[in-house]
Amino acid sequence: MANSCTLHHVFHTPLDADFEASGFRLALFGLGCFWGAERRFWQIGASRGVVSTAVGYAGGSSENPTYDAVCSGGTGHAEVVRVVYDPKLMDYERLLQVFWSAHDPTVRNPKSDGDGWQYRSVVFVYDEAQREAAEASKAEKEREMREKYEGVVLTEVREAPMFWFGEEYHQQYFAKMWS
Repeated sequence: MANSCTLHHVFHTPLDADFEASGFRLALFGLGCFWGAERRFWQIGASRGVVSTAVGYAGGSSENPTYDAVCSGGTGHAEVVRVVYDPKLMDYERLLQVFWSAHDPTVRNPKSDGDGWQYRSVVFVYDEAQREAAEASKAEKEREMREKYEGVVLTEVREAPMFWFGEEYHQQYFAKMWS
């Protein structure tokens, strides 16, 4: 889906570009409502390796999903944050730490009623190295939760599907609300 908003509201970098051709990497996380989740990643900062963030939808069955369609539960998409990062300054494992610290992975669908899946905990991986890192961090989180008797980690680790940009008004929502 083409994105009508071309620049990141915080970083003033592109939201949609051939980032990988410039040596940047992509990460894709679902961890509840994407507004607050995105903020957690952009707060890391460009000087520490986060080049751009965008909110959108992934993991569902329809093309070009809208917020209303995703919230209705009919598409199967998760609300996600796509993080573009510079691997020279930021490693994927650090992004995983932010992911785990930003939500409760023992809650199937936070903020959701019934069978809604848009707020589920999921790490979408782009390659085998990300899969290995995500699975290892999930195993560590499971050990930590068992030791504290805090529940079962319900986070999925799946191959990254198509990322569909969320509507412009959702991009960097909290930055726009407070500027």
